[in-house]
Amino acid sequence: AGLEMCVLCRDVTQPIPDDWTDAGWVNPTEELELTFALKQQNTDLLEEILRLVSDPDSAQYGKHLTLEEVSSLVHPTELTQKVVHHWLQSHGITNCLTVRTRDFLQCTMTAEVAEKLLPGSKFHRYIRDDHSLVRSSAPYSVHDDVHQHLDFVAGLHRLPPKGQDLRKASSNRKQKRSKAGLHLGVTPSILRARYNLTATDVGTAKNNSQAVAQFLEQYFNPADLAEFMGMYGRSFKHLSQVDRVVGIQGAGKAGIEASLDVEYIMSTGANISTWVFTNQGRHESQEPFLQWIVLLSNMSDLPWVHTISYGDDEDSLSTAFMMRINTEFMKAGVRGISLLFASGDSGAGCKHLGKGQNTFRPSFPASSPYVTTVGGTSFKNPFKITYEITDYISGGGFSNVFKMPDYQTVAATLPPPSYFNTSGRAYPDMAALSDNYWVVINRVPVPWVSGTSASTPVVGGMLSLINDQRMLKGRPALGFLNPRLYKLKGQALFDVTEGCHLSCLDEQVQGKGFCAAPSWDPVTGCGTPNYPALLAALLFN
Repeated sequence: AGLEMCVLCRDVTQPIPDDWTDAGWVNPTEELELTFALKQQNTDLLEEILRLVSDPDSAQYGKHLTLEEVSSLVHPTELTQKVVHHWLQSHGITNCLTVRTRDFLQCTMTAEVAEKLLPGSKFHRYIRDDHSLVRSSAPYSVHDDVHQHLDFVAGLHRLPPKGQDLRKASSNRKQKRSKAGLHLGVTPSILRARYNLTATDVGTAKNNSQAVAQFLEQYFNPADLAEFMGMYGRSFKHLSQVDRVVGIQGAGKAGIEASLDVEYIMSTGANISTWVFTNQGRHESQEPFLQWIVLLSNMSDLPWVHTISYGDDEDSLSTAFMMRINTEFMKAGVRGISLLFASGDSGAGCKHLGKGQNTFRPSFPASSPYVTTVGGTSFKNPFKITYEITDYISGGGFSNVFKMPDYQTVAATLPPPSYFNTSGRAYPDMAALSDNYWVVINRVPVPWVSGTSASTPVVGGMLSLINDQRMLKGRPALGFLNPRLYKLKGQALFDVTEGCHLSCLDEQVQGKGFCAAPSWDPVTGCGTPNYPALLAALLFN
């Protein structure tokens, strides 16, 4: 009975998206790297600890765990480790790396061995633009006695989502807004004026650091960062170089996304040591987002704030995968790490169900209850520093997978309930300007860059500044912010109450998704940061 096969049905295969071309079967001797997510222990207890260390009304608030303490809590049982190791070794797979928490194994093997290990899998090379990956689109199976010890095997099914074209998002609106072609454009000094940061609001604590993580074959150019700071950073103390790059920086031209992230976290979280996590692409079978997740479990010394502009449709991922990634977010949260994700640039999204029926389409990890998700806004008057309104691309909505967490209460006026799951985790949690940024790329200042990948590092930089002030007073890092953020009930934030984001173009909603409203809403969350008030609200305790 031990040899019964069970399709690892929880890691659902998705059809390969149309924009990837199948370039045929890979050579049987080609080396692949697969990641095995081993079942963890005590995930319920982990969730309870996260709740206690993140709730300002709890006696445990701020009493974060070390990586070693997290490891002793969640590491897989001896039996799980034995069964999985034995299964791999019986196929001659011995070249494996584990992590400190022992819940991931990354193993290299040939395609031929991988297809024997996972019967049913067929590895092909897929190409999009100049990007080539190895994946298996076919369902695979795992022995029943092994299956119960794994959450998923990575490197088979998931393909990276296509990055948003941040310039295209902007050019669509350019004609709409600006008759004379004039625009203020967002720069560090505009952000500092709008969010009330002064020249003295810069980092000084020795043990503080922040990070951006990038997964879309992009990298930043150090010369661009230096040029950007020379042009836009003269009015405040800042650093002009990144302290640490984790991963391999590509060669060639810099990417807009990567330049945007680094330039704006370092000009908002000014003078704070900054790391960049970038593509590890040693093997075409790797999943870059997962590589970063695995790294978090293997590094005891990490920056306190990470901002990530990455997301995929919830319905393109298996529930088993998302549940496990959520556990990884909890592991970071109990260590005092704040994870900020962009809410996406597709408004409420839209999925066509057929027969004229549509539903909104939430995005993950934006919909995870264990991260802080950042939406986007625009100035009411694009020629002035005015109050903010919704940026119509700002991602937001309700998860179809995760229920609404206890820390969240939602009382907004909402579209027809057939379009979304009213009891799901609602996002974003907060927002910032996401429209018409200036970015230096390949030594040239470029205007009209837009997207929630702009607002996320801006909020991240401000949280780093608050951490800085907390550390100078001997207090712990903010860690997982949401329970505390929602207890503020909008205090210390600018409430955004105008504008809607886009959604399905149909009779019923006519392209209009959720709308901004007083207090929390699914477009701008609780609002945008009023830095001095937010600092005052979050400094103590």
